Amino acid sequence: MRLYRLPKSESIDDLTLVEAEAPRPARGQVVVRMRAASLNFRDLMVVTGGYGRGRVPPDLVPVSDGAGEVAAVGPDVSRVKPGDRVAGIFMQRWLGGEIDAASSASALGGGIDGVLAEQVVFEADGLVHLPPHLSFEEGATLPCAAVTAWNALMGLKPVQPGQTVLTLGTGGVSIFALQFAHAAGARVIATSSSDAKLDKAKALGADDGINYKSVPEWQEKVRELTQGRGVDHVVEVGGAGTLLRSMQSTRTGGLVHIIGGVSGSGSGGEVNSQTIIRHNVTLRGVYVGSREQFEAMNRAIALHNLRPAIDRVFPFTEAKAAYRHLQSRTHFGKVVIAIA
Repeated sequence: MRLYRLPKSESIDDLTLVEAEAPRPARGQVVVRMRAASLNFRDLMVVTGGYGRGRVPPDLVPVSDGAGEVAAVGPDVSRVKPGDRVAGIFMQRWLGGEIDAASSASALGGGIDGVLAEQVVFEADGLVHLPPHLSFEEGATLPCAAVTAWNALMGLKPVQPGQTVLTLGTGGVSIFALQFAHAAGARVIATSSSDAKLDKAKALGADDGINYKSVPEWQEKVRELTQGRGVDHVVEVGGAGTLLRSMQSTRTGGLVHIIGGVSGSGSGGEVNSQTIIRHNVTLRGVYVGSREQFEAMNRAIALHNLRPAIDRVFPFTEAKAAYRHLQSRTHFGKVVIAIA
């Protein structure tokens, strides 16, 4: 079988396609024939060295998100059977409850080998069944981006009908958050640097769009759209470059769910404590979610017949091109790699 490895993590060109022996499942394990994988900003950081020195094991198989069909099961496996359509959970040991250090260390495509391979061995507990109406390409988008958005909006303080959610940009997490908030009966305000992308966001359920290139003080527009009140939830993916404006967009007692740092401003930056105190804002870090949350999300996706927004699908042999497309930030929704 074929798989990709990272002999080093400095650039996209370090991705190396190699041959390996097909795996066999041991007790409690499952071999999945992968059909598709999808890329997250984290995967780009892992490949280009931005994930942190010493955090990426040598010769790592990259990518956290993938879907396929069960090819073989080992002894004592009852959760899945050959032929089942499944996806791996992002953290293989986080089944439910609160996250801990052991769960965090089991993250696919970072702490342990990921899914950019034709066959992958999982622990049986580390798999979920795909919603039946989704293709493998669509199912591959769920483990990180979708579960993260679900945890943000349905975790600590679930979004309620009639509330307002602010999403930043049109990447995977933000688009899933838009879809989940809309399905829950919430109003969605979306931001983007592109009017064309905002039109696509509105087609998926966004009620208002703000082009942050033409409206750089977009937090003022958010407050205008909410009659000065501010939004109930912000799905904050920008990091230091957008956090203050996100806080200023939030109502008294609102939540800012901090997901990542795609604004390119690094992980530093000052946080205005007076803004937090004055508005009683809750800043909440969201690191994907558990298997329990993944399965709850899948039930909602099936009930509402939601379909992930896929920007483009690349062949397995063109994985580097897929990474470069993600790096260009021209995508809307998810970038997927088909694994034939």
